[in-house]
This record gives sequence, C-alpha cells and structure tokens, in this order.
Amino acid sequence: MPNQPFRAGAFNRYSRWDGSQMPELDADRIMEALSDDLMEFGDLEQAMRYLMQRGMERDVEPGEEGSYIPGLRDMLKQLKDQRNQQLERYDMSSVLDDIRRQLNEILALERETIKQWQDQQSASDASDRFMKNLKEDIKEEIDKSDNSESGTIDNTPKDGSDGFSNKLLGDISKNNQTFLDNLPPDPAGKVRALESYEFLNTDAQKKFLKLLDDLRKSMTRSYFKDVQDMVNNMSAGDIERMKHMLKDLNKMLVKKIAGEDPGFETFMQKYGDMFGDNPPKSLDELLEQIQQQMAATQSLFNSMSPEQQQQLQDMMSGKFGDPELEHELAQLQKELQFLNPQGKRYNFSGEGELDLQAAMELMREMQELDALEQQIQKAQYDGKMDNIDADKLEELLGEDARQNLEQMQKLMKVLEDAGYVRRDGEKWELTPRGSRNLGQKALGEIYQRLKKQNMGNHATPEEGRFGERMEESKPYEFGDPFHLHMPRTMRNAINREGPGAPIRLQTEDFEIYRSEQITQTATVLLVDLSWSMALRGSFQSAKKVAMALHQLITSTYPRDSLYVVGFSAFAKDIQAHDLAYLQYDDYLLGTNMQHALILAEKKLAKHQQGSRQIIMITDGEPTAHLEDGHPVFAYPPTPKTIAKTLREVRNCTTKGITINTFMLDESFYLKAFVDQMTRINGGRVFYTEPHNLGEYLLVDYVQNKKKRLGRH
Repeated sequence: MPNQPFRAGAFNRYSRWDGSQMPELDADRIMEALSDDLMEFGDLEQAMRYLMQRGMERDVEPGEEGSYIPGLRDMLKQLKDQRNQQLERYDMSSVLDDIRRQLNEILALERETIKQWQDQQSASDASDRFMKNLKEDIKEEIDKSDNSESGTIDNTPKDGSDGFSNKLLGDISKNNQTFLDNLPPDPAGKVRALESYEFLNTDAQKKFLKLLDDLRKSMTRSYFKDVQDMVNNMSAGDIERMKHMLKDLNKMLVKKIAGEDPGFETFMQKYGDMFGDNPPKSLDELLEQIQQQMAATQSLFNSMSPEQQQQLQDMMSGKFGDPELEHELAQLQKELQFLNPQGKRYNFSGEGELDLQAAMELMREMQELDALEQQIQKAQYDGKMDNIDADKLEELLGEDARQNLEQMQKLMKVLEDAGYVRRDGEKWELTPRGSRNLGQKALGEIYQRLKKQNMGNHATPEEGRFGERMEESKPYEFGDPFHLHMPRTMRNAINREGPGAPIRLQTEDFEIYRSEQITQTATVLLVDLSWSMALRGSFQSAKKVAMALHQLITSTYPRDSLYVVGFSAFAKDIQAHDLAYLQYDDYLLGTNMQHALILAEKKLAKHQQGSRQIIMITDGEPTAHLEDGHPVFAYPPTPKTIAKTLREVRNCTTKGITINTFMLDESFYLKAFVDQMTRINGGRVFYTEPHNLGEYLLVDYVQNKKKRLGRH
C-alpha cells in the first residue's frame, strides 16, 4: 500500500524546550548583539533586522538548553530541509501506479467471477451431454429388446429452466470477458469504460465505486479546502446543493468583477455550514483559499510528466455524472483566471508511494511551506515579524519554533522597557541611555584589548589641589578645596583626645582627599566620512573610537569638552546622541580637511583656558576645499587644495591648537601631506590599523591629559 505523507513538522524540529523555563531576555545582551551592526550602518531598525535574521545568544550557563534563539535564517533553513526531505522521499508517478494497482485488483476480482461463471456453465454443459448420451444408449437397448414396450425418454428439463439459465450465464460471462479484453490500455480510459460496465463481482463493484468517489473528492478539493459535507458523502442531495452553491458563487464573482456588492454575507448564511469549522470571513479570503487549492492541484500536475498529467486530468474530470455541475465548475475556473494559480513544479526524486488523496495533501503542505517561507523572507527585509503566521510555523516546525519567534518579537519591547530605545512616530530610536550603553561597550572593548596587551591606562602620578578626586588623603592646607575625608578626620580627633563623646574637631584634625591635578581639555574629533573609510574597513573602528572617547570624557573627565566633526566633501557637526547613527557618505566625493579645521577652530575658540587639541582620523589626503561656500573636488590633490588646507593648519597653530593625526593608510600623498602639517603644527602622527585605532587614541588622550606638577 502507498505510504501516507508525514507532516513536515515531524522532521527537523527544534530541540524540545519548555516555554515556562525560557530564560528572560536581557536588554544588555540584546544591545551587545546589536552594537556592531548599529556601528556599521548607523540604523537601529536595520541593525535589529540583521539581529532577527541571524538570531542571538542568551546569557545562560554554557551548554544550558535554550542558550541560542534561532533567527529567521535558521527558520528558512528548517523549511528548506523539510521540503528537501519530502522531495527526496516520494515519487509522484506512484499516484498513477496506485490507481493502476486498484484497477488491477478490481479487474482481477471481476475476471475471477467471470471464470467461475464460465466454469459453472461448462460443468453444467458436460452434465447435460452425459445424461443425453446415457439416455440415448438406454433407448437403443430398449429398442433392441423384443419384450420392451415402445416409448421415449424425455431428456429435457421439466420446466426448461436449467437450459435457459446456463445459456444466459454463458452469454453474460462471454460478453463481459470480451468487454474486459478490449479495455483501453491507459488507466483513464479504463476508468471511463468501467463507469458503464455491469459488474458481476459485488466486491469489485464496491472497490470501483470507491475509486470514483475518491476521484470526485479530489476534483472537489481542487477548488475547496473544507467543503466537508459534499466531500465526505457525495450523495445526490450533496451534489445538488453543491451545484446551487457553485451557481451563487459564480454570480458573486461576476458582481465583484463589475464592482458591485457581491452579497457574501447572504451567501454564507445559505452555505456557511459547507465550509467546515473555520469558514472564510470574506469573499477575498474564500477566493484566496480557492487559489491555494487550485495552485496545489496544479503543482501536483506540474510535478508529473506530460503523459501522467493528462492521465490524471482525464480521470478526475467528469466524475460527478451531472453535466450542469460540471459546467458550473468550468465556469468557476474561468472566472478565477485573474487569480492566476500557476502552481509550482516540485522535483520529487524518492521512491515512496502515495495515493491520490495523500498526494493532494502533500501538495497542500508543500504550498504551506512555500507561503511560510515567503512570509519569513519578507520579514527579513521589512522587520515585521507579526506578519509571520505563528500557527502555521508551529504546525510545520514545532512548538519551539513558535516560542523562538515570540522571543524575537519581544526584542524591541525588552529594549524599550529597559529605557534603551523609544518610539519616534513609526520608527525606533536610541535614547540617551542607549547611546551611553553603546559608548560604554566600545570603551570596554578597547580597555579589554589594552589589558590583554599589558598596556594599561598609563595613569600619571601627579597630584594637586584641583582635579579628579583620589582615594588617598592629605592634611588640609589653607587654600585647598575642602573635600573632607571624614573617616580619617574623625580618627585623627580620637587619636588626639581619646575615645569619648562628643568628639571635638580641631583644624589639625582635618584631612582631605588628594586629587590629580589635570588640565581642562577641549577636544575636537575630526572623523573622515569619505567612502574610502568604509571601503577599507576603517569607518566602524573610527565610529567606535568616537563613541568610546565621548564615554571616557563624560564618565571620567566631566570637566573636559568634546566635539565631533565629520567630513567628506564638506564638514558637519555631529551631536553626541547622533554618534550611533553616524554613516559614511556614499555619494559625496572628497576629503575636505580644510572645512573640518575651520569648524574645529570655531568650536575651540570658545575655550580660552586649558589645553585645546584636534584629533583627526583619516585614511586619505585632502582632495576637496571650499570656494564661495561650495566644495571643490579633485584627485590627486591639487596644489590649491593643499595650500588652503595648510593655511588652516597655520591658523590653528597660531592659536595654540595642537593637531594630532591618526593615519589609517600609508599612501605617498597622505604621508607627504601629514609631514608638511606636522612641521607647521608640531603635533604628533600615529600610523595605525583600524583594529588598534582605539588603543592608540585613548592611551594618547589619557597620557597627555595630565599635567606633571608634583605632589602636595
């Protein structure tokens, strides 16, 4: 017997996991998983889409189940595996083989009965011939006897029935034998011919009627998914009601095409019970169901050879025995041509057998796999996870797949509850807390690499009256900031007077916290936003450094000032809360250092106390300058561009602004320009790679932040 198809969900399900035990999502872990993509592309929603595509690790114990949330790519792979397993398992030609097998069984039973009838007739004829010969012999002996009385022996049955029955039996069996011997060779032709055949074997007749019923059901399911009453029984009343339903459905389609109210509610009041436990809620939904069913049937045909297609089509058509009903079905198909249910061809390569009903169910399941795959693929690009059919996902991939989908749908809500993101109209954006989280992560990554390299933070020992408080203390001196170290002060008083209450403080008891004497520093960070930065893989590193430096200054050196200026064809201010969204310029050509230095000089002009510096991160020489407020681009750099840029270097130098350059490329032109700039300004130059840019820049900032003044 042919195999019944297993539900696709029986294969390759996710590992079992009790949803009640599902670890809670951690907002910090989500932000960590988002950070690289957010740094790279400067788009929170795009970063979230990428996270949903690839999945993420949970913060659980190593090896603990549920440590990984599969992403959309994992789901797509699961669906692909499901499809491939089915394709490698079944042979669609087995559908016709099954029908051939059923026909062979039916014909074998019928031929056996014909043979029995023929054998019975032969036996009866032999008996009649024996009795006739016997009677003739007896009659001869009697005729020879002189003492016998004349007479005849009647060898004809008294009622004449036996002779008639045997003759009729023989005629019927002979005619049926001839009919079967002349059946068409193809299964469809056999089915059509046997529809008018009078079976002698009742079991054969029952099996053939069941085959016809299965073909009728398959024909019905070609259009309707859940028309249960009609499909299960197909009585005369069901066929008549189906005919009326099809007439009304075709009328609705005509009205819909004409732009009129089709009257769907009235239709469902009359026929709603025919559409199962979950009837369609609108005409569009009903048409979508019909489209899916027609596409599934067409897929079955497409997955066969042309000869097999024709055979199956011929067998399924005209099985209702009602020309009017057949006409309404043909009309429905004509009206639905605008839906274009082409169906997909599936290349089955297995050896598993299927009957027609199982094949129809398998095609429906393959269509569901395709539809779910399309939903997931769409969600990969628009990020709308709610458009994925969770019920169908659970049906095809298991309960765990649904739970993981629900977890992915919660990611933004978890971040929102943690205060890391917020809604801005239809879009999500980072909150200041979220930006700080990214900056802290970037800073932590740099310090972690420094720790591994044993470079340390290069803190200097200088101490003084003003600056950052330390845990060490010193006796108070007149003029010192009164940052009282209370435990040491109380201990001094007790040591002086001994234990007791009240404790009386004197001037010599006071101790204050020591502090590092540091200068206030105003810094402008110039970040190259030209396309070459992204091309060479430098942009993300520069962006991380900017966020790390901002976090370092705001958390450790709050009296310092930091400005960020991005530059490509022209320069522009970048606010701290926009650093996470910073992107390189795809379409603007040029590296306009001149404009960047002009903006930096204006910002530093507001700071007359402390040190002032410009930190420039770039991978190329200046290739643009301003003329009448508009950028002018040229590559290789023109003398005019070089001259205008160096003029701004001189302006900065005369105002005591140091320019430190972090070079991410060692091209001839860049080296030549930086040499000129260094001779003018006296700043330092660092040749570094993107992966260690952060270590170089932050160590340099901290080392040169502190002023050596000695201890007090």
